[in-house]
Amino acid sequence: MRLSRRRFLQGSVALAGLAQLQGVAMARALETTGLKEVFRDDFLIGTAISNRTLASEESALLDIIAHEFNAITAENCMKSGEIQPAQGEWDWALADRFVAFGREHSMTMVGHALVWHSQTPDDLFVGADGSRVSRDELTRRMETHITTLMERYREDIHVWDVVNEAIDEDQGWRRSPWFEIFGGADYMEQAFRLAHEIAPEAQLLYNDYNMHDPGKREFLVEVLRDYRRRSVPIHGVGMQGHIGLDFPDLAEFERSIEAYAAEGMRVHITELEVDVLPVAWEHTGADIATDFEYADELDPYTDGLPADIEAQLTARYVEVFELFLRHRDKIDRITTWGTYDGESWKNDFPIQGRTNYPLLFDRERRRKPAYHAISALRG
Repeated sequence: MRLSRRRFLQGSVALAGLAQLQGVAMARALETTGLKEVFRDDFLIGTAISNRTLASEESALLDIIAHEFNAITAENCMKSGEIQPAQGEWDWALADRFVAFGREHSMTMVGHALVWHSQTPDDLFVGADGSRVSRDELTRRMETHITTLMERYREDIHVWDVVNEAIDEDQGWRRSPWFEIFGGADYMEQAFRLAHEIAPEAQLLYNDYNMHDPGKREFLVEVLRDYRRRSVPIHGVGMQGHIGLDFPDLAEFERSIEAYAAEGMRVHITELEVDVLPVAWEHTGADIATDFEYADELDPYTDGLPADIEAQLTARYVEVFELFLRHRDKIDRITTWGTYDGESWKNDFPIQGRTNYPLLFDRERRRKPAYHAISALRG
């Protein structure tokens, strides 16, 4: 039976008591299993690994990741501006460490992201004279990037975010440099066809935020139908899970899961966290180009998260995992965007220097009540 958010909050004291009674058994089970085993019959449980973690080779955090998760995503190290900071200049160090770690622990690895309009090399869209490159030249650069990256890791990475964030809310295709130079969205189709040619066994995803938005959903469904008619090799949709305590409408999120699955797509929840801070905008997107000035009223929990907000955070995680479990036949993977609160990008987005609490492990890397609550759903 579905546990509503209101009922969860009203019963928080009872839940705490139940957790105390069951706590020893659950704790012992989790010590030997981790989240990957809790949800082993449902979907993969993943996290994103940051450049900082890869560069420092921080063993304590990597041990937590290995224990808790069976899937990992390259948070930044495979984005084009990181791995190929200038055309023809490749930096493989962190990506190689990412793959070596995944291989050592037999994890499903996700390459993120082959084609995106952001975090690109400064020279991707321009020539030596500073003018925009031609469509033919950008095609060549895209093909070189995808081929070089995928061929290097073809034996290890079997899930790729091929194209990232190419659709705008209720506006159709994003007018990115990719779209403008190509004169349309042909680049997306070409990217998927090339990726499939290089790695025919890999699962190829389209990844985006606000995938619950009805207009965005309707547009993408039409794209998926067109691709299916023309045998464009796309296998899944990555629904970024950048959510808050009261947004988005989970009924719309659920409709999107069902709609994408109805088009033959496997669903991945790719960048999950629950933002507890006041929103700085009127929308609920994750456009990294958006920025706001710091204000104390937008950073209210610098001394710790109040108990009532912690309860809301726990309830929200329960809500979303109940949703995911209802659709476990459609969902392949749930990936949190980071492992513990101290490393979350939400501390600095869309306002630098805030203190956020969006993940399942706190700043001391201890399991939070939300962790135990979602684990209890399968207990």
